[in-house]
Amino acid sequence: MRTPSIIRSPRGRGAALAALLTVATVCAGDAVARSYPFGPHTRSVNDLGNQFVPFHTRLWDLLHGQADGGLLLNWQSGFGSSFLPDFGTYLSSPFALLIGVFPRDRIDLAVYAVTLVKTGVAAAAMTWLLTALRRGRGREWAAAVLGASYALCGWSVVEAAYNPMWLDGLIAFPLLCLAGEWARTGRRPVLGTLLVTLAWVSNFYTAYMATLGAALVLVVRLLLEDGTSRERVRGLVRAVRTVLIGIGLAAPVLVPVFLGTRHAYPGWNRAFAPAAWPDVAARLLPATYSFFSPALFLGTGALLLACALAFHRAVPRTERFVWAGLVAAVALSLQWGPTHLLWHAFATPNGSPFRQTFVLSGLVVIAAWFSVATAWPDRRTLLGGAGVLVLIAAGAASSALITGWTYPLFAAGLLAVTGALVLARSGRFAVLAALLLIGAQAGQAAATTAYADRQRLNRLDDYAPWGERQTLQAAAVAGADGWPRYRTDPGLEQSTANDPLLVGGQGGAYYSSHTPDVLTRTFLALGAGWTSNGRALHSLDNPVTDAVFSVGARVRMPRDPHQGWNRPDGRPVTVTRQDALPLVTLRPAADAGARMGRSPFRNQEKLLGAAVYTVPATTLRAADGTAATDEGAYDYRVRPGAYSLTASCPANSEVYLWAPDLFGRARLGTSGEEADFRGELPGRRAGMRMLGTGGGQLAVPLRVARAGTVPHEAVGCLDRGRLDAAVAGLKRTGATRVDVTDSGVRAELPSNASGLAVLAAPRIAGWSCDGHPADSYLGLVAVPVNGDRTTVDCTFRPPGLRAGSLAGAGALVALLATVLIPRARMRGRAVRLPR
Repeated sequence: MRTPSIIRSPRGRGAALAALLTVATVCAGDAVARSYPFGPHTRSVNDLGNQFVPFHTRLWDLLHGQADGGLLLNWQSGFGSSFLPDFGTYLSSPFALLIGVFPRDRIDLAVYAVTLVKTGVAAAAMTWLLTALRRGRGREWAAAVLGASYALCGWSVVEAAYNPMWLDGLIAFPLLCLAGEWARTGRRPVLGTLLVTLAWVSNFYTAYMATLGAALVLVVRLLLEDGTSRERVRGLVRAVRTVLIGIGLAAPVLVPVFLGTRHAYPGWNRAFAPAAWPDVAARLLPATYSFFSPALFLGTGALLLACALAFHRAVPRTERFVWAGLVAAVALSLQWGPTHLLWHAFATPNGSPFRQTFVLSGLVVIAAWFSVATAWPDRRTLLGGAGVLVLIAAGAASSALITGWTYPLFAAGLLAVTGALVLARSGRFAVLAALLLIGAQAGQAAATTAYADRQRLNRLDDYAPWGERQTLQAAAVAGADGWPRYRTDPGLEQSTANDPLLVGGQGGAYYSSHTPDVLTRTFLALGAGWTSNGRALHSLDNPVTDAVFSVGARVRMPRDPHQGWNRPDGRPVTVTRQDALPLVTLRPAADAGARMGRSPFRNQEKLLGAAVYTVPATTLRAADGTAATDEGAYDYRVRPGAYSLTASCPANSEVYLWAPDLFGRARLGTSGEEADFRGELPGRRAGMRMLGTGGGQLAVPLRVARAGTVPHEAVGCLDRGRLDAAVAGLKRTGATRVDVTDSGVRAELPSNASGLAVLAAPRIAGWSCDGHPADSYLGLVAVPVNGDRTTVDCTFRPPGLRAGSLAGAGALVALLATVLIPRARMRGRAVRLPR
C-alpha cells in the first residue's frame, strides 16, 4: 500500500510530526502527574466529570441504539429535556464519534482519547497553516515545532483539557485562517465554506472567537499584499461571503443552540476584572496555574522567535511591525472591558474570563513563524528577542503564580532554544538543532501539563472515573427499568450531576448550560436541591413527586466515597418501588389556572390534586434555649451551632424537612440517622429530605455549619394513606395506553374523558399537542380534552429547528450559486468566442 502523497510531502510530514510531538507530550505530562489513565488520580475535574463525560455517554447510547429518546428529545434527564441544544454545545464535533468504538464502561478513556486526537489535529492544522502563509523551504520541521507549541499552549493543557469541546476552537483558528487565505486569493470557495461550517457546528462558542482572530489575520494579509485596493476589497468580500454561507449551513444546529440559551435558567453573573500584569507575564512562563488570568504559555521557542521578529532585518520592516503590533493589540484587548465583551459575544463568562487566549497564542505562533520562515535569525536578532523575553520574565517575578520550577525551566529552555537556532543558522548539526528545539518545547509543555493536572485536583471539584460504584448503579437501574410504563430514577446520592445520562434511567437530575428556566423553577417550587446556581438540578427524592412524575423505581446508593466531604456509608445498593401513575393523567379543567406558591408541600399537593401533607407550626431554638431570630416573615436566621426545631405531626406520619439554605445536618429525635443538607443560596440549594416516621410532638436537632436560614414552615408530615388513595384515583382516570417516541408521546384516554390531560414532563419550549402549542399545568405539559376524543398526540420540536433548517437550505443554494454561476459565465464566454 502506497503512502498518501500528502504524508510524503514535506508539509505533510511536518504536520504529522507536530501531531505526534503534541500527543506524546500531553501523555508524558499526564504520566508524570499520575493522572488517569496513567495513574490513580482522576482527570474528571469540574464540568469534565459533571457534564462532558455523561453527555458523551449519552452519545455512545445514541450511536448504539440504547438511548431513551433521540437527537431532539432526551427522556433521561430532567424528566424530558431538549437534546439538540446540548448536542450542538457538547457533542457536535465529528471527533466525538470516536467514542463509539470504545466499550461503554471505558467512557472516561474514550473522552481522553478524543482530547488527544483533537490536540494533535490542532497541531497539524497550525503547522499546515504556517507553511501556507509562508513556505519556509527546509524549515518545515521548525513549523512542526511551532504547530506543536500552539496545540500545547497553556490554554490548551490547563483549561481546554477539561473542556474538550473548546479544543474544536483550537482546531478552528488555523482552519479558518486557511479559509481566509483561499478567499484572499480566490481559491477553493467550497472547501473554505465547508471549513467554516465545520468550525461553527463543532463548537460555536470558540468558533466565534476563532473567526474574529482569523478576520484579524486576513486584514493584516490584505494590508501587506501587493495589489490594488480593488483586489483587496474583492478578497475581503469573498471572505465575508465564505463566512456567512458557512455559518448559514450550520444554522440547523446553531439556531436551536442560541434559542436554548435564551430559554435557559440564568447562570452566574460576574463582572469582568482584568488580571494583574505580573500575573499575565507569569502565565507566559512554564509551570504556572491560575483560573483568573490568561494561560499564555507557549514554550520558550515560540516566544523567543515572536519577540525576535521586530529585530529580524531579513523580514520586511512593514511586516515586522504590523505583526508585532497585532500581537500587542490583541494582548491588550484581553484586559479591556469592551473588547473582553466583544471576544465573548457580549456576555462575560461564568467561569474563566480569558477563553479567547488561544487566539492570541495562535497569533504569537504566526509571528514566530514569520521570524524564522524567511531566514534563520542572526545573533543580533536573537539577542534582541532574548532581551525582551528576559524583561517579561523579570516582570513576572512579583507574581504569586511563580513556582519553584518556573524559572529553572524557563532558563533551560531559553538556553536550549538559543543554541538550536544558532546551530540551525550555521547550517551544521541540523539534527542536534531540531532535537534541542523539540526537547525544550516538549520538556516545558510536559512539566506545565503535569503541574496543571495536580493544581486542578487541588482547586476544583472532581469526580471518579467509571468504576465499581457506577457498575453497580447501572446494573441496579437496568434491572429495575420499565420505561415507558414508569420511570426509574438512579437516585439522589449521585456520582455526577448527570447520573441519568451516565448510568441510565429516566431521572430528574440534569446539569447543562441549557437547563430550562421552566424546569428549574418547577423543581424549585417542589423542593428540589440544586448546585451551579440552579443549572444543576438534583433528583426529587419524594414519594409525592415520584407519583406525579411516574417514577416507579428508585435506586438508593450509599454516599459517594470519592467525595471527601461525604461521611462513610456502608449501606448496600437497593431499589425501592411504588405504584406508578401513567405518563399521562387527567385533571379537572377548573385547576387549569392554578399557580405555585412558596411552600413546596402545598405545591406538591396542587400538582397531585389532593391534600396529603400536614404542615405544622414550628419553633426553632438554639442549644441554650434562646429563640432563633426571625429573618423576615418566612424564615429563621441561623448561625453555626446546635439548634432544635419542634413541631407536631399526626401519628405515623413521614416527616420531611425543607431547609434550602441550611448547610449542616438534621435528624428526627435522638436516634434517627442524620440527613445532610448542603444549601448556601443562591449557588447551592438543599433539597427536601425525609427524616423518618413519627407523630405527636417532634424534635428535630439541627447542626448548622454555616450561617443561613430555616423556613418557618420547614416540616411536612406526609400521610401515606392519603397519597395511595390519590394515586389510585389518578390511575383510574389516567391514560390506558401510552406510546413514547424519540420526539413525542401518544396517549389513549378513557372514553368521555374531559378536563386537562397532563403529561409528566416539564412544559419546556417546543412542545405541541394535537397540532397546537401545548398548555402548561403548574409547569407540566397539558392539553384540554372535552370528551370528544380519546387520544392525545404531543410532539416536541426544539425551538429554532425549522428556522435553522430554512436558513441552512438557503445557504446551500447560495453555496451552489457560488460554484455554478461562474461556470455558467465561463461557458457563455466560450460560446460567444469566434470559431
